[in-house]
Amino acid sequence: MTVLAHLVAPLNVVLFTLGNDHVTVAELLGFATGAASVWLTVLARISNFPIGIANSAFFLVLFMTARLYADSGLQVIYIVLGFAGWWQWLRGGQDRTRLMVTRTSRWPLAACTVSVVAATWGLTVLLRAAHDIAPFWDALTTALSLAAQFLLNAKKIENWAFWIAADLIYIPLYVVKRLDLTALVYLLFLGLCGGGVTAWRRGLQARGLLAAAATVQIESAS
Repeated sequence: MTVLAHLVAPLNVVLFTLGNDHVTVAELLGFATGAASVWLTVLARISNFPIGIANSAFFLVLFMTARLYADSGLQVIYIVLGFAGWWQWLRGGQDRTRLMVTRTSRWPLAACTVSVVAATWGLTVLLRAAHDIAPFWDALTTALSLAAQFLLNAKKIENWAFWIAADLIYIPLYVVKRLDLTALVYLLFLGLCGGGVTAWRRGLQARGLLAAAATVQIESAS
């Protein structure tokens, strides 16, 4: 047994069985940290990033054990993007201040959509060659998730639309892969994403009203 295998062995201990899924410590911790991370994102709290990085680490162990290499690779990318997003939210605003929630303009949003199509095509070819059990759907969810994470790092409200699209595919996909608890996690994520859209939209509207009130006050004083 390698040193790495020895270190992650406690995370692969089976705690209980849910349907066809033998739930391990890693999957249960993935459930807990995933739910916490999405909830903190709904609240637009920067602490979603360290919790999200831990979540990706737990899922990396889970997917490597299940030999789901495309999902495993995605978790590695999430960890890297998590650190990048952490810095962006902290110092990516004007004059290196905290980033604010904003909307994506038309062309960057179109570029994200085109990137999803292109990445899905390329990854499908790659995963088919690697004998992945669901190459197209794995490729599509990977592309959607990366676009969503990119927009989340930039604190764009449209990130939620990409997460919702990905979650709608992930839920049945993980059921097929016999990861029933993970499928339930993504069902929870889907509900939280709906709450995220509402919360971020309200925050934008409130900030717009405050800015309008401040403008009126300045004009009245001049």
